[in-house]
Amino acid sequence: MENFNQTSTNFTLLGLLPSSRIGLFLLIVIILIFLLALVGNMSMILLILLDSHLHTPMYFLLCQLSLMDLTYISTIIPKMVYNFLLESKSISFIGCGIQSFFFLTLAGAEALLLASMAYDRYVAICFPLHYPIYMNKAICVLMITGSWLMASINACAHTVYLLHIPYCRSRAINHFFCDVPAMVSLACMDTWVYEYIVFVSTTLFLVFPFIGISCSYVRVLLAVYHMPSSEGRKKAYSTCSTHLTVVTFYYAPFVYTYLCPRAYRSPTEEKILAVFYTVLTPMLNPVIYSLRNKEVMGAMRRVIQRICSVKL
Repeated sequence: MENFNQTSTNFTLLGLLPSSRIGLFLLIVIILIFLLALVGNMSMILLILLDSHLHTPMYFLLCQLSLMDLTYISTIIPKMVYNFLLESKSISFIGCGIQSFFFLTLAGAEALLLASMAYDRYVAICFPLHYPIYMNKAICVLMITGSWLMASINACAHTVYLLHIPYCRSRAINHFFCDVPAMVSLACMDTWVYEYIVFVSTTLFLVFPFIGISCSYVRVLLAVYHMPSSEGRKKAYSTCSTHLTVVTFYYAPFVYTYLCPRAYRSPTEEKILAVFYTVLTPMLNPVIYSLRNKEVMGAMRRVIQRICSVKL
């Protein structure tokens, strides 16, 4: 296969939606989801910052989750909408690298952060008396910094590799953003070594955290089962169920896309699954954590009352 200087040629994103009325309708739905995600995550961040009752490790981590989701969805959706409306499916070589870097950084950081949130719930429910020791502000900062740092190093390594491999004359990426598996399939070289590295990286950032989350929630559910207070059990089950919902929506599509061999998955499946962790999850996170959380709803009422009293 023929290849050429990759720094002088754009990629083509084939996109998610068909160029038809159905595609336009789906685009409008995605734009609405995008706006809901922006409003929801920005509201969560402001609410946690403004209400002192939410200045706890759990909400400190949740604030970071909202920040990641806000940046996450903004990295993917605006470019997809721009390309569809202008019928210009191209993305520059450097632009594709930048998008891939931010996507990998945010995806990896969020995966590690979800594991940190599971640990937070595990300590809070199983060791409530030791919670201030095991989950203080310094440990939260360390968790968040570690998530960002490890994810950015991993993303940098993958992005540098993707920008230096030779690509074939057909640079049509069968996806709606610059995803690693879709880009690797265009390489004009044997990439089995890199695909093995991707497998190892995915295992470290997805499988191991997921195993840790599963183990922590097994312990949590056992502890909750033996709680004497029915109200305490109900509150713990509610918190755990919301977190498990987020984890399932986020991890499952990722694991299938990045760990399943290329021969067993199709580009259409990859794009549909990518919608879950690039579009739906950033929108669902603030909804799940706010509507099903009495503390967040109470904080919202207090902030609204405070704003109304200032205006009066």
